[in-house]
Amino acid sequence: MDLWLSRKAMSPPLSYDIVGCAIAVHKELGPGLLESVYKKCLIHELKLNGFDVKSQVFVPVNYRNMEIDAQLKLDILVNEQVIVELKAVEAIHPVYEAQLISYMKLLQVPQGLLINFFTKNIKTSMKPYVNEFFKALPE
Repeated sequence: MDLWLSRKAMSPPLSYDIVGCAIAVHKELGPGLLESVYKKCLIHELKLNGFDVKSQVFVPVNYRNMEIDAQLKLDILVNEQVIVELKAVEAIHPVYEAQLISYMKLLQVPQGLLINFFTKNIKTSMKPYVNEFFKALPE
């Protein structure tokens, strides 16, 4: 199953709002800072806009009825519906995409956004994802 959606197909308003917040942060700060700086600013921006935001959420790994302490943590979880993974890197490697897709599956979260702040344009460089849990969301 192809989990990547084109930007035109990304319809949930929540994802648009999150990307809008990321754009606001990027317009203010520009590229070239550490990921941790963008994360703090994006969390602040999301909260200012009324979203329920959790950061550094542990991602449990269950293997054959045993929870593995894998020390996995996602960057941001918005309204329990969208995982936001942030990067500030020259190139997005497939491992970053696989990581986000795995977090979505393990936590049964329907949407994910991979946002790289080392870019000229957040809107054209970010990547939205959905999984099988997306179908259960209200339209």
